Amino acid sequence: MGLTMLPSRGVLVAAIGLVCASLLLGRCLAGDPVVYFDWDVSYISVAPLGVKQEVIAINGQFPGPIVNVTTNYNLIVNVQNDLDEPLLITWDGIQHRKNSWQDGVLGTNCPIPSGWNWTYQFQVKDQIGSFFYFPSINLQRAAGGYGGIIVNNRAVIAVPFGKPDGDITIFIGDWYNRNHKDLRKDLDDGKSLGMPDGVLINGKGPYRYNTTLVPDGKTYRIRVHNVGISTSLNFRIQNHNMLLVETEGSYTVQQNYTNLDIHVGQSYSFLVTMDQNASSDYYVVASARFVNESLWQRVTGVAVLHYSNSKGKASGALPDPPNDLFDKTFSMNQARTIRWNVSAGAARPNPQGSFKYGQITVTQVYLLKNKPPVVINGKHRTTLNGISYAPPTTPIRLADQFDESGVYTLDFPTKPLDGPPRIASSVINGTYRGFMEIIFQNNDTKVMTYHFDGYAFFVVGMDYGEWTESSRGTYNKWDGVARCTTQVYPGAWTAILVSLDNVGVWNLRAENLDAWYLGQETYVNVVNPEQTNKTELAPPDNVLYCGRLQSKQRYISSKYLCIKEAYQDLTINLIIICRPQAIHHKASSASRPLGSKMVVDLLLLFAAAAIFL
Repeated sequence: MGLTMLPSRGVLVAAIGLVCASLLLGRCLAGDPVVYFDWDVSYISVAPLGVKQEVIAINGQFPGPIVNVTTNYNLIVNVQNDLDEPLLITWDGIQHRKNSWQDGVLGTNCPIPSGWNWTYQFQVKDQIGSFFYFPSINLQRAAGGYGGIIVNNRAVIAVPFGKPDGDITIFIGDWYNRNHKDLRKDLDDGKSLGMPDGVLINGKGPYRYNTTLVPDGKTYRIRVHNVGISTSLNFRIQNHNMLLVETEGSYTVQQNYTNLDIHVGQSYSFLVTMDQNASSDYYVVASARFVNESLWQRVTGVAVLHYSNSKGKASGALPDPPNDLFDKTFSMNQARTIRWNVSAGAARPNPQGSFKYGQITVTQVYLLKNKPPVVINGKHRTTLNGISYAPPTTPIRLADQFDESGVYTLDFPTKPLDGPPRIASSVINGTYRGFMEIIFQNNDTKVMTYHFDGYAFFVVGMDYGEWTESSRGTYNKWDGVARCTTQVYPGAWTAILVSLDNVGVWNLRAENLDAWYLGQETYVNVVNPEQTNKTELAPPDNVLYCGRLQSKQRYISSKYLCIKEAYQDLTINLIIICRPQAIHHKASSASRPLGSKMVVDLLLLFAAAAIFL
């Protein structure tokens, strides 16, 4: 008579843990590599401008770690929220194809409560380029929490320039000595944020930057992100040309700049050759634009470029900014020179220009006009078309998934309202596979930048004055650059075209943090009317619930939750009860690629676990 051996407690726990691990892989693994990041988001105390303050760090780093991956990689990012308030991380420029569930904004995700962790799972599908991530709610980006994203070409895809000798990421941005909660209170009280206290370069104030050692005569790819609050910055490197090669996922026509205006939320990458005399170091400068420079002198970031064989420190005057005090067209004309490299491939081998956007018929037109802040119901608010957006407590995408009506309205106006401004959760109804034209009209007194999640759009025109139907005659319908964030100059307009081929709920917002916080945003809801699971992924197993759906949420009190529950009742379906949080921990800040052999090993172990159970 045979005996049935029950697994020991340790073997059982290990087997169930592997079941939980398989759940994480099952959602995003599609034959492409998987990388795992484990992040602890917390405050640290630093003094970037000489005043001690708390900033938001990731694994103790400010700025946060660089996410360096390749086209089509799957990312698993476990975020432990050790702040004292809710948190969401958004991935500026990552399109999340079919998967707005991972976008990390209030229209798609419930915030991660303080003390909780949550795991993002997404693929950088058919993308290359330079992007960044940051905390998307509660003005938290004003306290840091940002970091770079590099999406490299696959080896089989040619890059339109020689391989650089190194890759350097530079974050520039205006900064306040007041923390983000104080800045939030100022905005809530109807005050402006005022002049920033300075500009940080890679988290440090002027002349405090840790020098970057680069060998003489080598060419480096330098990726520059304006992660600031509301200030456009002019970026330049003393005595060095900067060859622009890419912006926000598109290869550009290659041309040299001695300086470039980089607006809030924008990203560029340059090739810079270290070909100058090594008798001294060189200044790297990011200074405020479109302001009274005599009053805003402190709003200048300075770093030092140090050749490995340098014989002295940088000295003398900083390199001059553009001399355009009486020429408001200089920056706009510079922006017009940034064009799409139509002959280069990007994430795919076919040339970028094979998508002939200028020949596609426009199906929807939205003229979005902003104005300086207004008072609505006793509160200072910002608007688009007279609507100041108020995020509902239930995310839009969750409301649709569970047929919760009345959470928002699909009535965002196609042009400015005639009546008084109002606060509403009003959303654009985007037609799936339609082609949308959006004109941003900036009636404010400062440069605004606008960002569209889930998409790259084509910047086809910009000019001063009011946009009219005849303005279409000036559109660039051949090599307007494809990107995700565009500037709109004060008293001017910018027009974009976008193909709505990505199903989901996508945030369209001002990247200027003060304007965004006060309501200058909306969402575009792109729905496939056909009932199919091929154009949008199902909600993740670890979805967080809030608002009207709060009762569905289960508290995740331990990383061993699924192990404990599964051990208590071996007859239940493990795949249902094991949540991805179960294997999360804070042990490492590194990424771990999971190769095909490791995946096979995991599957074999999973089969062994099934036999035991």
